[in-house]
Amino acid sequence: MTENNQEELRKLSVELRLLEQTAESLQQRINMMNAAQTDLAYANMTLDGIKDEKDNAELLVPIGGSSYINVKLTNVDKVVVGMGAGVSVEKNLPEAKKIVKDRLSELQKTMVSAQQQFAQIVDRINSGRKRLETLLSSVREGKQ
Repeated sequence: MTENNQEELRKLSVELRLLEQTAESLQQRINMMNAAQTDLAYANMTLDGIKDEKDNAELLVPIGGSSYINVKLTNVDKVVVGMGAGVSVEKNLPEAKKIVKDRLSELQKTMVSAQQQFAQIVDRINSGRKRLETLLSSVREGKQ
């Protein structure tokens, strides 16, 4: 095995490990964005459904663990929206819907970008593995 082949094998091996770690990290980000997208979609559907309710309508509100509580809707037009960093503000229903839809739209753009990055990294991993196999094959042939 030539010194150049050894050096290329070493570099390729390190690069593949880094690419695989990056791909794993991106996959985790994509999974978190999927969860956030689902959460925002539920919020959007809830806001769509609530606009048709009257004051004092009885609702079942999820409290977690597949459990619900009965509540009475006191004001259909007021929604408390989280703004980030633990800050929430009261908005009217149309403003709240716009905030949720805007977040959903931004999240979808970010997801598309992350998925494209992931695809590019997977392509680089696949081409690196092919090159690694070629190098290893030539090394094996050289030893025989």
